[in-house]
Amino acid sequence: MPARVEQPASELEERRARRVRELMAEMTLDEKLAQLVGVWLNVNRDEGVVAPLQDSMQGEEVEFEAFAGDGLGQVTRHYGTRPVEPGWASGVLAARQRWLRRETRLGIPALAHEECLTGLAAWRATVYPVPPAWGASFDPALVERMAARIGADMRLLGVHQGLSPVLDVIRDQRWGRVEECISEDPYEVATIGAAYVRGLQSAGVIATLKHFVGYSNSRAGRNLAPVHAGAREVADTLLFPFEVAVRDAGAGSVMNSYAEIDGVPVAADAHYLTKVLREEWGFEGTVVADYFSVAFLHTLHAVAEDAEDAAVQALTAGIDVELPTGVAYLEPLRNAVVSGRVGEDLVDRALLRVLRQKARLGLLDDEYAPDEPAETVDLDGPESREVARLLAEESVVLLSNDGVLPLGPCEGRRLAVVGPNADDVAALFGCYSFVQHVLPHFPGVEAGIAAPTLLEALRAELPGALIETAHGTGVDDGDRSGIAEAARLAAASDVAVVVLGDRSGLFGRGTSGEGCDAESLELPGAQRELAETVIA
Repeated sequence: MPARVEQPASELEERRARRVRELMAEMTLDEKLAQLVGVWLNVNRDEGVVAPLQDSMQGEEVEFEAFAGDGLGQVTRHYGTRPVEPGWASGVLAARQRWLRRETRLGIPALAHEECLTGLAAWRATVYPVPPAWGASFDPALVERMAARIGADMRLLGVHQGLSPVLDVIRDQRWGRVEECISEDPYEVATIGAAYVRGLQSAGVIATLKHFVGYSNSRAGRNLAPVHAGAREVADTLLFPFEVAVRDAGAGSVMNSYAEIDGVPVAADAHYLTKVLREEWGFEGTVVADYFSVAFLHTLHAVAEDAEDAAVQALTAGIDVELPTGVAYLEPLRNAVVSGRVGEDLVDRALLRVLRQKARLGLLDDEYAPDEPAETVDLDGPESREVARLLAEESVVLLSNDGVLPLGPCEGRRLAVVGPNADDVAALFGCYSFVQHVLPHFPGVEAGIAAPTLLEALRAELPGALIETAHGTGVDDGDRSGIAEAARLAAASDVAVVVLGDRSGLFGRGTSGEGCDAESLELPGAQRELAETVIA
């Protein structure tokens, strides 16, 4: 980016505000609507979904230039949709930004957003511990440091907005997305979540609070199920972390919840999206739609008669930007404005918020030029790995110790390492890591980061021990054929390390994660029987 002469903040702010006013006065309706949507490229629904009902909601593949002819609000998951070399992909993104500057009438760049819950969800990027580990650490300063590292990597790649943190307060542990949440205590969620926001935004990346509000309070712990909660519970428990993140940490964006509270979908509820969020808390950022949630008002909640009605309801309630793409906010919303069904002033209200945010990021400055990092980019450097290691260590919860721990030194001792997760690298990562979120759709592609399994780590750390291993059973297959062998190894050993638990995944590919709700908190499959047999 060319060198610029620093101006006093007030002068710079006034120049940017004037630029926003000039743009809005000049824009056609189509150019306005283009700023309120994203585009999601390189998506192949045959490879599997990473968003609810994506296979039915995602349209045909589009060409960037054709879609963005009138401009573009956001680029959706440029790095987080398929494994791409970060350095190469950053050049592609920069080229698209230059195209928007040069080839569209108004030359407005797009915001680029990515998932970043357990680190930037991109190939070869550091994976950090899942949010329950943040809560278990009780260390907001370290979480802030982690988020700052994540933000620095995102800025390096030309990403402006991160879809994190998740501030849902856990109320039913059967819900699959518990692994994305910090705690069941609203004060701790608020404290740790605000630290994440401050860290990410210190790097110049907009934090997006998820999922506003009530999502984790779904009936029976079922994903997308209705929420039945009184006004006091919503205010004292569910809203509190969001309020702290807005008022105290200055979060720049909020994403609506898929849930409906007392029969009203949040995506169409002006009480939460406008009255509470903006009028009571003073929020001035953007409200972005959770993926396809505007269209869901028609297809899932059945409170809208069609996509046009869904767009009108969502825009009126306070959703500024439709993500991941323009299912409802392009042609359907345009039809509603032209017919007089909704006033263009509501389009302008959302547009003003979007353009102000772009202006604060410097995207509307005359001298803006997209940064292009070096051809090779290290997203898993020593400092990032050190922060991940520290947070993992601080998150360990030891329930009891009868003297077995610590294990070392183990010279000449026999160790039995058994269980379905003992030698599985996927067991180390949550469902919003790139390893679990995207790579299962690309078999044969390596993880891109060095991550020894627990068995491999024990062998490396305890070279003098005789370590034998047995699978015992699968995570959830109920296979009992290996339990006897695991018990035999344990009986012949000085120590047995039994590695049990879930397998993170999406929409039925795991026993934990989005769309993988559980009917009970029992260990999946035959794992309890394995543990009891080894103990016996």
